[in-house]
Amino acid sequence: MTQDHPIFTESIRRIRIALGDTGLPPLEQQVLERLVHSSGDLSLGPLLHCSEAACTRGMTALQQGASILTDTAMAAAAVVPMARRTLGSAVHTVLEWAPDVAPEGSTRTAAGMEKAWRDLSTQDPPPVVLIGSAPTALDVLLRLVEKGARAPSLVIGMPVGFVGVAESKRALQESRLQQIRLEGSRGGAGLAAATVNALLRASTDACVSTTRKARGLKNVP
Repeated sequence: MTQDHPIFTESIRRIRIALGDTGLPPLEQQVLERLVHSSGDLSLGPLLHCSEAACTRGMTALQQGASILTDTAMAAAAVVPMARRTLGSAVHTVLEWAPDVAPEGSTRTAAGMEKAWRDLSTQDPPPVVLIGSAPTALDVLLRLVEKGARAPSLVIGMPVGFVGVAESKRALQESRLQQIRLEGSRGGAGLAAATVNALLRASTDACVSTTRKARGLKNVP
């Protein structure tokens, strides 16, 4: 199981006390705790929305080798250390596929998402997609899936800002994609990365727990 710094462990303990009884399933609770830890904001709970079994399905996809596709280098940089510590998941950013100059009327991240998804959607399982900054990239992904492209294993939809953000989150909500999203204008690379990091951590801990049980060993708290 992942070994945490004592300060992190104590922070999560205090966050859990401050949040009280949320009534969330265990995986969603872990995601919320990571979001609060990353932001220092205890008011995020009501803004967090997950489709049914989204956390479990995302965790399962990661355990089965799903890669992670982010919208920015900042988000990727925040995920890579946890990916290396846990499952060794491949982490990509749409900027690897983006043109040097944004197409007229579009953005580099949107153009990059279109090319990236055409390449990566053939993977099995398909990638977990993380959007923390670019609602235009989320819009492109939703449009591609609507036109028949393969759906991601999970979409973490947390673009931050005031232009196009509410609309893209609403479109994600109305889609049938497995999703974890933050309502309103809040979000960002750090929060989106914290979400997938919570799933990576849970994925590894679940694998270790299963192995120990199979060997007749007790888990250490």
